[in-house]
Amino acid sequence: MTVNQISISVLLVALLVLFMWGRMRYDVVVVGGLVVAVALGLVEADKAFSGLGHPAVVTVAGVLIMSRALSVSGAADGIARLIRKASGSQTGQVSVLSALAAGLSAFMNNVGALALLMPAALEACRRNDRPARLVLMPLAFASILGGMVTLIGTPPNILIASYREEVTGVGFSMFDYAAVGLPIALIGILYMTFIGWRLIPAGPESGGGDTHDLEAYLSELAVPTASAAYGKTLSEVEGMTEDLDVAVVGLIRRKRHYPRPPQHEPLQGTDRLLVEAAPEELDRFIHLLGLRVAGTRPKKESLTKGEHAVLAEAVVTPASRVIGRTIESLRLKGRYNLTLLGIGRHGATARGRLSSFRLRSGDVLLVQGLEDDVPDALSRLGCIPLADRDLSHGLRGKGVLTAALFAAAIAAAAFGFLPIAVAFVAAVVAVVLAGVLPVRDLYTNLDLPVIVLLAALLPVGEALTTTGTTGLIAGWVTHLTQGAPVFVVIALLLIVSMTMSDLLNNAATVIVMAPIAVEVAQGVGAPADPFLMAVAVGASCAFLTPIGHQNNALVMGPGGYRFGDFWRVGLPLELLIVAAAVPLIVLVWLP
Repeated sequence: MTVNQISISVLLVALLVLFMWGRMRYDVVVVGGLVVAVALGLVEADKAFSGLGHPAVVTVAGVLIMSRALSVSGAADGIARLIRKASGSQTGQVSVLSALAAGLSAFMNNVGALALLMPAALEACRRNDRPARLVLMPLAFASILGGMVTLIGTPPNILIASYREEVTGVGFSMFDYAAVGLPIALIGILYMTFIGWRLIPAGPESGGGDTHDLEAYLSELAVPTASAAYGKTLSEVEGMTEDLDVAVVGLIRRKRHYPRPPQHEPLQGTDRLLVEAAPEELDRFIHLLGLRVAGTRPKKESLTKGEHAVLAEAVVTPASRVIGRTIESLRLKGRYNLTLLGIGRHGATARGRLSSFRLRSGDVLLVQGLEDDVPDALSRLGCIPLADRDLSHGLRGKGVLTAALFAAAIAAAAFGFLPIAVAFVAAVVAVVLAGVLPVRDLYTNLDLPVIVLLAALLPVGEALTTTGTTGLIAGWVTHLTQGAPVFVVIALLLIVSMTMSDLLNNAATVIVMAPIAVEVAQGVGAPADPFLMAVAVGASCAFLTPIGHQNNALVMGPGGYRFGDFWRVGLPLELLIVAAAVPLIVLVWLP
C-alpha cells in the first residue's frame, strides 16, 4: 500500500468510528474529515467544496424542499383523512398505513412522508384504542422501503445514479429501480402486515391507544414558599400524593443534583424536584401541592384548562435545529412563547437540571403555549406535533398546484426533457413564486446536515478512487470470492452495504461502497449495474438499529421502543430482502 492509500484508509476508518460513536453530529465529523483530507493532500484544495454543486446534492435538496411543499400545501390531506378513518383489525390498520407510507415515500423524501403520516396514524390509534408502538415501527419501515422504488425516493438511489453517470456517461432513469425495489417493498409491507408488528414487544401501555407509549415525561418543578410541599419531607409529600402516579426521581438543591433525594429532609424554597409523570398526573400533582414548572411564574389556571393556553406533545425530527442543544440555550419562552413542561425520552435518566438536558432526534416535548402560537413555534423548531394539527398557516388549498408542479418535475426528468437536478430546482422556484413556500422559510425546509454530509463526503469518496484504494479493496474481494458464482459476490456486496447502513448514514455507505462495487464488477468480468443495484438496495435497508435511519430515530421516542426492538423486528425483514433482492437483481440486471 502507498502512503496515500494508508492515509485515506485510516481517515475513512476514523470517520466510520466517529459515526458509530454518535457523540458528534455526522456533518461536523465529515467536514472535519474533509479538512484533514485536504491537509494530507488527498483532496485538492480547489476541489474541496465541489460537492456543493454536485447534481446529486442539488437533487436531494430539491426533493427535500418539494416534499415540504407537498406537506404544507395540503396535497396529501386526503391520505391523512383516510388514515384517520382507518378501522378494523390491527392487521388491517398496519397494512393500510404501510401501503400509504411506501407509496408516498416513492415520490417524496421518506422522512417527510413519515412526518406527514405520523400524527394521523397516532390519532387513528387513539380512536381505535390501540397501542401506537404496534403501528409506528411498521410505518417507519414502510417509508424506508417505499424509497427504493424510484430514483428520487432516497438519497442512495440518487447517488448511485449520479455515480453511474460519471462512470458510463448514462445514469439510471426515474423508474429503473422499480423492477427490484417494488417487489421488495411489497414483500416488506406483507411482512410488516402479517408478521412484523406481532414481533414488537408489548409496552407498558399496551392495553390502550394513548397518544404514544412513553411511560412519562421528565419535568422540573419549583417549590414556592407558599406551596403545600414547602417544609415537608419527600416522605410526607409522597403520602399526600399517594393516589397519583408521579415519581420524584431527583432533587436539585443549591446547584447540586441528588439522584436519590433525601427522604427525611424538609424541602426548601430554592429546591427543584425532578419528577416523572404523564401530563394529566403532572397537572394534578402541581396543583395539589401548589408547585410550579421551573422557569415560569405562578398561574391560577391549570396546565390543561387555561383559557387560551393549550398543551402540545411534539417529537423532535432528525432535521430539527434543536438537536444537540440544551433546553436553556433554546430560550423557548422568550423566542417562541412556549413553556416546556416536560421531556419524554424512553429510558432517559435524570442527571442534573432539565435546563442542561441536550435534545436528540426522537425526544418528545410537552409544551404549553397560546393556541395560535403553538403550530408556528413547533414548525420553526423542526418538531412534529403528536396530534393532527394544521401547520400550514393558511397555505392549504394550493395542494393541487403543488402536486402538479411536482408531477411535472418528475415527468421532465423521467422523459429526459431536463436533467433531474434542473427539473427539481425549477419546481422549487415555481412553488416559491406560487406562494406555497415563503422565501424566508425556504432554507429552513432543507435538512442541512444531510446536504453538508453529501457535499463533504463526495470529495473524500473520490479520493478513495484517485489513490487506488477502491481498486485495492476490490482486489481483495475478488480474491476472496474467486471461483464463486457472480450472484454470491452480489449478495456479499448487498450484505456489507446493509450492515454499514445499519450503523452509518445511508449516503455515506453509498459513497464508500459504489466505487468498490464497480471495481469488483470489473474484477469478475461482469457489468457494473447489478453490483451498483446491490449497493443501492443494501444502503436503503437500515432496520436493525434506531441510528441507522432517520425514520427509526424519529419513532423511537413516541413509540417507546428500546434499541433491541429494532433488531427483533428488522433482522427477519433484512433476511427476507436479501433472499428476494439477489435473484431479482440477477434476473433483471445481469445479462
